[in-house]
Amino acid sequence: MERAISLAKLALGQVSPNPAVGAVIVKDDDIIGQGYTQPPGSSHAEIMALKEAGMRASGGVMYVTLEPCCHFGRTPPCTKAIIASGIKEVHAAITDPNPLVSGKGLKELESAGIKTVVGEHAEDASEIVESYIKFITTSRPFVTIKYAMSIDGKIAARTGDSKWISSDESRRYVLFLRYTTDAVMVGVNTVLTDDPQLTSRASIRGGVAKNQPLRVIVDATGRTPVTAKIFNTPGQVLMAVSDKIAAAQKKAYKKLGAEVLVLPAKKGLIDLGKLLSALGEKQITSVLVEGGASLLGSLCDNNLVDKAVVFVAPVIIGGDKARTAIGGKGADKVVNSLKLERVKTKRSDSDMMITGYIGRK
Repeated sequence: MERAISLAKLALGQVSPNPAVGAVIVKDDDIIGQGYTQPPGSSHAEIMALKEAGMRASGGVMYVTLEPCCHFGRTPPCTKAIIASGIKEVHAAITDPNPLVSGKGLKELESAGIKTVVGEHAEDASEIVESYIKFITTSRPFVTIKYAMSIDGKIAARTGDSKWISSDESRRYVLFLRYTTDAVMVGVNTVLTDDPQLTSRASIRGGVAKNQPLRVIVDATGRTPVTAKIFNTPGQVLMAVSDKIAAAQKKAYKKLGAEVLVLPAKKGLIDLGKLLSALGEKQITSVLVEGGASLLGSLCDNNLVDKAVVFVAPVIIGGDKARTAIGGKGADKVVNSLKLERVKTKRSDSDMMITGYIGRK
């Protein structure tokens, strides 16, 4: 199963809205077939493993990170192929939350006389498909916020300079996060201050990313300049605006190839819940939010964040006017703060990377 999980990670970033899955077939203590999910419309992990195993699959044991599908989608059901192959036993790390599957795949295998086992390395397998699980159960994408700060909680000096708080290794990891997500989101102030490209320049397997994430700019009144770098780099751009945007600016964005999505706004703030629902309708299963403070604060205030990835650098910036990462209203009392659960810490060169999941209020 550990090998299957490693294979599943190779599919991250290239198979959405399908889940990234890995599969391994073992017979007589030897691996005879293995594979991972291919892009939508192509083979699932189980089929890739069965193709490699060929006739030797009969009597073998399959280890797969997610319950095999049992319905017709872009491809036929994996359960049918598993049964036809003569596999005698299937170990699934977790069941599929998709109502079309959800235990039905395992039941079909059992009805065909195949022994099933569930639960091995379930936590690791769940983390790989956490975006898929959120999307398939809520129709909204999984939201991860990411920021780097000094040890005294600043994301920039009082002048606005922020290059670079985090280490080279931490910034490379951010490229990996972009590679594995469907969309990267920032607020207009981040565009005005940093003029970012928001692209992923590397893939898990090395080289240039095959697919670029959708870049989403939250900009109620259309302050993003048409000369911004984001319009001149690979990948699609979506401008999330309100009805306060000037018609000429809206037309200019469309001329640059960007999609303009008009959403409700209150006191100059886009309705982020509606934005996430709209992204879900586009089958965006995951969003990485990289700033700024107003956008991150609004997401936190509205309890729309699922996960946080924070890089803490061993520097002290200081200054009453130096910016902090999270704006918005914030908690009225410490006891009402958003709580991180399942927290992990890891060294990232000189930085400390902290990840955790936001507990729901």
